[in-house]
Amino acid sequence: MKTSLLHALNTALPSTSMPSQLFTKSSPSFREATFTAILSTSLLASTGVVAQTTDAASPEALETVTVTGENLYDNVGYTRRTTSAGTGLTLSQKELPQAISIVTEQRMQDQNLDTVEAVLSNITGISTRNVDSDRVGFSSRGFRINSFQYDGIPTLNTDNRWYFGEGRLNTAIYDRVEVIRGANGLVSGSGNPGASVNFVRKHAESREFTGSVSGTLGSWDKRGTTVDITTPLTASGDVRARFIGGYEEGGAHLDRQDKRSTFGYGVIDADVTDATTLSLGFDYQDSHTSSPTWGGLPLWFSDGTPTNYSRSFSVAPDWSYYDFKSEKVFAEINHRFANDWQARVVGTHEKTDMDGKLAYPYVEGMLPNQMDGSGVGFYTGWNKGHRKVNSVDAQVSGPFELLGREHELVVGGSYSDQKNNYENSFIDGLFTVDDFNNWGGSAPNEGWSEFTPSEASSTRQKAVYTASRFSLADPLTLILGARYTEWDGMTLFRSLDSQSKHEVTPYGGLVYDLNDTYSAFASYTEIFEPQNYRDASGAYLDPVVGKNYETGLKAAWLNGLVNGSFSVFRIEQDNVAMADPGLPGQTETYYSAASGVASEGFEVELSGAVTDDLDMTIGYSHFTAKAKEGTFNTNQPRSLFNLFASYNVPQKRELTIGGGVNWQSSLLASDLTTPAGIPTEYEQGSYMLANLFGRYQFNQDLSLQVNIKNLFDEKYYSNVGGYGVYGEPASISSTLRYSF
Repeated sequence: MKTSLLHALNTALPSTSMPSQLFTKSSPSFREATFTAILSTSLLASTGVVAQTTDAASPEALETVTVTGENLYDNVGYTRRTTSAGTGLTLSQKELPQAISIVTEQRMQDQNLDTVEAVLSNITGISTRNVDSDRVGFSSRGFRINSFQYDGIPTLNTDNRWYFGEGRLNTAIYDRVEVIRGANGLVSGSGNPGASVNFVRKHAESREFTGSVSGTLGSWDKRGTTVDITTPLTASGDVRARFIGGYEEGGAHLDRQDKRSTFGYGVIDADVTDATTLSLGFDYQDSHTSSPTWGGLPLWFSDGTPTNYSRSFSVAPDWSYYDFKSEKVFAEINHRFANDWQARVVGTHEKTDMDGKLAYPYVEGMLPNQMDGSGVGFYTGWNKGHRKVNSVDAQVSGPFELLGREHELVVGGSYSDQKNNYENSFIDGLFTVDDFNNWGGSAPNEGWSEFTPSEASSTRQKAVYTASRFSLADPLTLILGARYTEWDGMTLFRSLDSQSKHEVTPYGGLVYDLNDTYSAFASYTEIFEPQNYRDASGAYLDPVVGKNYETGLKAAWLNGLVNGSFSVFRIEQDNVAMADPGLPGQTETYYSAASGVASEGFEVELSGAVTDDLDMTIGYSHFTAKAKEGTFNTNQPRSLFNLFASYNVPQKRELTIGGGVNWQSSLLASDLTTPAGIPTEYEQGSYMLANLFGRYQFNQDLSLQVNIKNLFDEKYYSNVGGYGVYGEPASISSTLRYSF
């Protein structure tokens, strides 16, 4: 009895010193588990006394005592104690020698971050670029983010020319989102050095029937519902199932536009043995937008006067639409060996379809007349895309002893295969509208050409990797790792091109524990990305290599309930393609590799349970970036600040209130192609968005939550280039949730 009780306490309690914050988390299950674990500490003490004063028959009575609890190294409010992101090793945030942000389920719920776009827009150091009403891109430290993982499996990089609705995916199925900033080639393989994102799915963890159902109403006729149910499939609960599904429609602030989305997620988790768990799951998401924009609004009238359209004004024809559909099937098996080693194999198959029938105003040389709206023509495009991805990752990890000290090792291999096919149709030439300034969406919808293939491509990655965490001394650890990748790509676009690259990606980091709270770290990481530019001999340039140098301080207060970090970084991109001067009669542009781009700056973040009643996340980032011939990506904000907090009112425990702000520095679009007399650059000044949140818990099962975004109705462009895309106006949503 005493041994099993100690084992349960070790799972529930990371130390015998438990801060008072644990009693006031908003999740009832968290409070109950914490109370049970602490109560068990008292029971353990009392059993020691009883054992000294009772006879040998007493233990039979003690066997009726049971202990339940949850692993407090999981998500805790707005933070998480451990992660395997970045290295594959299970580390605390303080032990990881890179900047990391983790958005937990609780924060997603409080802040109403119901899409991938909403989550990434609220992470330290990440900027969002709305290409139009449906397409969105993300950047970090000056570089586009194109490395995404699901449950730690890297998918091949997204192509910035083709968009498959990644930002629209619903986040109700994710337990957390982990973002490693800087180069992360050890885990993700190829990609840009800005950041990599890992989406961790929820599982069927409860052995009892439990769940929730919620309904949402909001601005612009937004309405939706979400169901989350977990149930045991066997009497013992060794086999469990979880289903999460929902439907949403409305919520579009643009004229003529309507949005609908459906998602479903199912997973079965089975404890095959005491040491082996098998998971099988399916993830389906389908979204439709009627009258989506393609591009944005002209920034000037034809006389050079800046435009100032209403944020509801749309450049979309009434017949246009955008559809995205994704289906993912995955399987995972985990086995825990008796010597604390474990093995994990994860595989996934994904199909994604895109279908967009669109038109965009040609604004570079055709600006509207301020008086009568004349002078604007539209191009059309009907694009369809199909993507298939198969990926598998297998690894073993565990401790080992060397020179009298204990160390950790992970060894693994991965395989990914991606195939893309694109086709398009269009109406020949431009169509014009009589008065663009008052256009209602009427446009010709005849004369579409036959669909023709525009591009087909396939990409394959095979890799092996390893990482070790060496305990050099009690306060000093060294992490060393490397990934060997074989990359093969083939593209059919007018002609057949293929290339193969083999790359070794190193990883190194030192962490020095200053004391139990603070640590100092330094790291060097890399990532690579093949490119399709050729030199004068016709050979492909070597892959672009991103190098990330980083150092800083980390802290874990209150036994890891609050995590903080300060990091200084420098990123260099080598082998960047630079166009060579053309020769007389030359019809193709040739390129040379150069050390082209450098980004440097700093980031600071604090997240967690700051007091008994206050959960908070706060972050600030700043970078400068220069290319060989001047500044780089000036249409990305150099400085970002985000703050969000929730406060459980002590005098009225049923009420939780909160809010926050998001601020970013100015954007500059330069070297624009404009008619004579029209400026060639446009600046969107810095702006701040304020948000409010409140939740009232009527009882243990029923709650009402209200979120207000852009409280002061700030009008701004979220993206400027050859055109501008307005950010969303003020909005409100309310969610009634019943848990059982």
